[in-house]
Amino acid sequence: MTAPEIDEQPDETPVPGEGTLAVILAAGAGSRFNAPEHKLESKLKKKPLVWWAATHALAAGFSEVLVIEGSIPVSALVPSEVSIVHNHDWADGQSRSLQVAVAYADLAGYDTLVIGLADQPFVQPEAWRLVAASTSPIAVARFDKQATPPVRLHSDVWGLLPLDGDEGARQLLRSRPELVTEVPCPGSAVDVDTVVEFDQVRRNQFTRELGSWT
Repeated sequence: MTAPEIDEQPDETPVPGEGTLAVILAAGAGSRFNAPEHKLESKLKKKPLVWWAATHALAAGFSEVLVIEGSIPVSALVPSEVSIVHNHDWADGQSRSLQVAVAYADLAGYDTLVIGLADQPFVQPEAWRLVAASTSPIAVARFDKQATPPVRLHSDVWGLLPLDGDEGARQLLRSRPELVTEVPCPGSAVDVDTVVEFDQVRRNQFTRELGSWT
């Protein structure tokens, strides 16, 4: 298997071009989060968890940020500036949300997607910009030693994305490593799947850092 290349980025990263759409995947049920409310509704520094991902994508300077909702409506949880599309097939896995994003982008005339996750509150705006700035068909953020969304997907590879299942773009990254570039990024890949993880996030130093990222 060919190892992913590493992008060397300039000190000042330009804002994403008009042909690039930022997408936040927020359709899942969050079934591992055993609490009365959905995990994306849970408050971190008095803001819903999904608000942080959407706000950081907006701060990166994309011409449009799209949130894919599913199991719960998110209009009250995210900034009013974002666009929202409902994935009626959200229970069929993350791949269906990607297909919704591809269909939206194709109709709107975008040629590049940058995909992020709603439960990753510590991905800085600069990370979004760095991934968007890559010229690789597929670019993935690398935080320390972990490669994780945001992921850049040029339209050349949209047809390679899975049509079903819950792996989303991960399947494509594994099957076509020669197309993948890893982009070193600031911030953290920490995501929130359980109540225990959310409580750890609220207690640790990341919470204090959020204010400087918006």
